[in-house]
Amino acid sequence: MKQAIVYQIYRVLAALFGLLPEPVVRHLGRGLGKAATLVARDRFAMAMRHQRRVQGEGIDARKAAREVFAQYGRYWTETFWVRPRRARAILERTTLLGIEHLHAARDSGRGVVLALPHCGNWEIAGLRAAAEDTRVLAVAEALSNERIVQWFIDVRASMEIDIVIARKGGSVTRALIERLRAGGTIALLCDRDLTGRGIPVTLFGEETTMPAGPVALADRTGAVLLPVGTYFEDGAGHHFEAHPPLQIPDAPTTEERVALGTQALAGVVERIIRKAPEQWHLVVPNWPSDRERAGGEEA
Repeated sequence: MKQAIVYQIYRVLAALFGLLPEPVVRHLGRGLGKAATLVARDRFAMAMRHQRRVQGEGIDARKAAREVFAQYGRYWTETFWVRPRRARAILERTTLLGIEHLHAARDSGRGVVLALPHCGNWEIAGLRAAAEDTRVLAVAEALSNERIVQWFIDVRASMEIDIVIARKGGSVTRALIERLRAGGTIALLCDRDLTGRGIPVTLFGEETTMPAGPVALADRTGAVLLPVGTYFEDGAGHHFEAHPPLQIPDAPTTEERVALGTQALAGVVERIIRKAPEQWHLVVPNWPSDRERAGGEEA
């Protein structure tokens, strides 16, 4: 019963937001995000912690964290608002820097791994990629509520993103490899290690782990590894930046190549986030010290 109620809430929100014009959705999302800081105290504290890492101890961390929540609220209201009939208008308000890197990777026939941190609206990036004849396959986290999972699949399909669900005992890796070996494109969020079994890296001056997937898949298949930054414009619209292909360092073993390549990717991820740090929607522990301090930071 609870799962059915949650699903209906998602449907109602999508219906309500779908009736609103884009400016209202954008401003309402920002307002709701800021309001959420009053109740999500632990996550607000974690956002402050992450912003200090990125921008330095001298910043107004509370102000930065409120902006993080505002941007995240915008992400969610846009997700509820998107409709296939709006795709053309959305695309007209996007810009893509480094388009030559995306086209060259697409035309190489080797397959493309797009590696993105949680910035801006990364799903709108899928819509823009499809407009460049580079439709992506992405991985979605398995949830206990199958109706919500299907809702997310349908939303992402409306943005021309194919989805494979990371189910226990599933064949996610096989699906991704098949897409790459067919010369296709996959998109992987790369800044949060959900499994806890990622590759040790130094990120913003502190050791943590990042998922092995982007580098490991590129190394295994010979695909082009392309880091991508996704950003909100100040008003309506979205800006994307395709960085030059990341060359995986030469090393004798797969393990060494993946380790060195993931550290190199971490360096690019830092540059992507620093361009618009308050658009980085990471409000959960992401470093070992975060887990030790979770809930203990003064907000």
